Amino acid sequence: MNLSLLSRYAFFVACILFSLIGLVLHQIEWLWPFTLAAMALSLLGVLDLTQTRHAVRRNYPVLGNIRYLVEAIRPEIRQYLLEADGEQLPFSRDQRSLVYARSKNTQADKPFGTLLDVYGSGFEFISHSIRPAPRSDPAGFRVQIGGPQCRQPYSASVFNISAMSFGALSTNAIRALNQGAKQGGFYHDTGEGSISPYHLEHGGDLVWELGSGYFGCRDEQGHFDPERFARQAQNPQVKMIEIKLSQGAKPGHGGILPKHKVTPEIAATRGVPLGQDCVSPSSHSAFSTPLEMMTFIARLRELSGGKPVGFKFCLGHPWEFMAIAKAMLESGILPDFIVVDGKEGGTGAAPLEFTDHIGVPLREGLLFVHNTLVGLNLRDKIKLGASGKIISAFDIASVLAIGADWANSARGFMFAVGCIQSQSCHTNRCPTGVATQDPLRQRALVVPDKAERVYHFHRNTLHALSEMLAAAGLTHPEQLEAHHLVRRVSDTEIRLYSQLHVFLQPGELLGSDIKAEFYGRMWRMAQAGSFTPATHRA
Repeated sequence: MNLSLLSRYAFFVACILFSLIGLVLHQIEWLWPFTLAAMALSLLGVLDLTQTRHAVRRNYPVLGNIRYLVEAIRPEIRQYLLEADGEQLPFSRDQRSLVYARSKNTQADKPFGTLLDVYGSGFEFISHSIRPAPRSDPAGFRVQIGGPQCRQPYSASVFNISAMSFGALSTNAIRALNQGAKQGGFYHDTGEGSISPYHLEHGGDLVWELGSGYFGCRDEQGHFDPERFARQAQNPQVKMIEIKLSQGAKPGHGGILPKHKVTPEIAATRGVPLGQDCVSPSSHSAFSTPLEMMTFIARLRELSGGKPVGFKFCLGHPWEFMAIAKAMLESGILPDFIVVDGKEGGTGAAPLEFTDHIGVPLREGLLFVHNTLVGLNLRDKIKLGASGKIISAFDIASVLAIGADWANSARGFMFAVGCIQSQSCHTNRCPTGVATQDPLRQRALVVPDKAERVYHFHRNTLHALSEMLAAAGLTHPEQLEAHHLVRRVSDTEIRLYSQLHVFLQPGELLGSDIKAEFYGRMWRMAQAGSFTPATHRA
């Protein structure tokens, strides 16, 4: 027991004794700095003994604080000293280095061969051709979005900035992203935080994301206000309208911007009270059934002057998306596009259970949506976007091969403007000024420099995509198909994507003979008038 007490309090007692000795020998000048340090540590020890929140500090005064100090800097120590190049937390050092190199317009090539285990299960690659095609100009890698009911179609790049709100990101981050998008000719999704003055400052193309909070077009009760919507939607800089049904990292949860990040500018942009948490409900109040949703889409298209209107979601219950598809057929109203968000997507903050265990991963969700539209003969009328942990040209190719028309990236472009993956987005203490509203912290983000990096990251990534396509004998991303990509499924077997996945035939869901049993079962459960499955109704 005495030895235990000695080990727990020895350092604290030593600090006190040194302080007393220093005071007695105060005439020795060089001893004063050490005496003051010992007195400060002695005071800390007294505070440790009297506080009631931390048992370790009460049992180990002074020394117990080392635990909390090391815990506080653990992410940085792990990232810079211990993390392997391929260890994804959630993005690996190799992935981040690739973005940093491309955004700085420096050499991103690697010598001496791949570090990947090419015989490990899950390894993926693109088959190359003995007769490579000439490399195409990436400026032509665009997709026309806007169905037969749209009067102002939009030509989008195949690689764009995914949804990130002003509020979640800083003023200077928004400026840099939009200036880079303007320079590179690709779009910048506003996120559900509405259109701020900083989105408009540099004139880059915008996709206005409309979440359940209806920020920027809400009345005092938080419901959709058509007049406010029309005023903003008809801005020439706004190219498309995207209804957010759910987000990959926290589907079904809604969103929250903590009150300490709600500045007067954010409150004015979103149309919310100052000094309160800004909350997005988990579901929309403007519609509650698939048919009502189609009516809402048609209304937004009309109010915006005929611009493309679509929706973004993370797939959950399969029958719910098929209910939306049935509503398309019954109403005759079609969205111009759908963005499928994968559960591997990022967010400023979410409960761990949602991040880890809710939502369908991107590829499975994308394939299901693609197949459903093919099975209804609607695929040629509705364009598909994909988002969720997309960084490299291969990431883009892997989603285009299974049905996407274009890809979006959020965290990739965050890295381009300086994010170092400190994972402090929700604390308002982002060390690089990307995800904070602290004016001093965001001052460190120099807009012209970071805008150049956004532009270069986009340009160099599409340059790499062009080279990959040429090696495969292709000239445009739209030519990518499932048989071009390959995955290792065991130590001794590889399979084409076309062999791994089920692909429906055009119109298959419209007939009585649906060969894909799962799709047939989900289709029978879906109903246009309700998100509730037919078999569960009373």
